[in-house]
Amino acid sequence: MKIGVFAKTYSGISPTEVLTKVHKAGYESVAYNMVCSNLSSLPLDVTEDVIEDLMTSSLATTVEIDSLSATYNMIHLSKQVRENGLASLLSLAKVANLIGCNLITLCTGTRCQTNQWHGHPDNNSQQAWDELVSEMRKAIQIAEQYNIYLGIEPELSNVINSATKAKQLIEQLDSDRVRIIFDPANLFEQATLAEQHHIIEESFNLLEPYIIQAHAKDRNADGSFGVTGKGILDYDFYIRMLINSGFQGDLIAHGFSEQDGQFVQDFLRKKVIQAGQ
Repeated sequence: MKIGVFAKTYSGISPTEVLTKVHKAGYESVAYNMVCSNLSSLPLDVTEDVIEDLMTSSLATTVEIDSLSATYNMIHLSKQVRENGLASLLSLAKVANLIGCNLITLCTGTRCQTNQWHGHPDNNSQQAWDELVSEMRKAIQIAEQYNIYLGIEPELSNVINSATKAKQLIEQLDSDRVRIIFDPANLFEQATLAEQHHIIEESFNLLEPYIIQAHAKDRNADGSFGVTGKGILDYDFYIRMLINSGFQGDLIAHGFSEQDGQFVQDFLRKKVIQAGQ
């Protein structure tokens, strides 16, 4: 199990600059965002020079590109926003195929029109669900064309706000192109240790066959997100569960500043070693 990080945790406008910092901190892989190549996070076009630069930088730093981010609001009320998001997904699928990366991460969306990571009461409506299914079917066609997987993440603020809904979506879509990004910090806000263990274990057991990437974020006692390793998430329990299951994907850390990057890597490395891997 490689320990990775969101590339955009580190400042820089070129992959060489960013991935050099990632490597120096001890991370082995990244979830890459095209802002690290001085583009928008959802580019409509990626030139051959940009792709070559990313490939060369990855090889030179030995930092693998585990996934590319294409997180747009899949149920935005604006048709133009959705069409632009899908066009960017197509562009990034081409990039992923060329650089040997088989995973693109998505956001299942929200009715909040200003922030795709903010919740909205209508996220639980049948209309929101139907629109997500329709958009996912379009995304699946792209994934099949370029032989990549689409990673969706149960997140309290989005349409897929539980493990149960994630499983329901996968079964309804009936496509081997859809996979799960598992982040336990997105499954609860405030919980006792026993409640936390129950939520994480139950969700993991439900989604285990589909999990392709695991995330390492944290929660503070007040329910806000915190620096990985400094919050209340039981990482001994979580990492032991991943290892005992035979999970072969990458553990990707995020949700903290560049200044905390070394601490988080050291913390996760220690926990993985203590868990027996």
